[in-house]
Amino acid sequence: MTSRIGYASLIVSLIMFSGKLKAQDGNAGINQANTTVRSYFDAGTNLMYAVGAILGLIGAVKVYQKWNHGDHDTGKMAAAWFGSCIFLVIVATVLRSFFGL
Repeated sequence: MTSRIGYASLIVSLIMFSGKLKAQDGNAGINQANTTVRSYFDAGTNLMYAVGAILGLIGAVKVYQKWNHGDHDTGKMAAAWFGSCIFLVIVATVLRSFFGL
């Protein structure tokens, strides 16, 4: 019984507010979203560079510790950390050129 009352009140409220609702232009919304995302891109690129710098410092410390302990896979670890930092820089650059910013 209570579910029927809930559905009835929902239908009545939708009918009452349906006159006040208006459709918006879809192209204007898409263009506004495009402009907003493009305005955030520079901040996102700088954030990506900052994350790359922090990962580079952490990687350098880890490689230095392995080197001091005499581990044999120091070169492999150094290449992995260096590759991840280069990947972040390349991704930011490729995205910038891909979207024409």
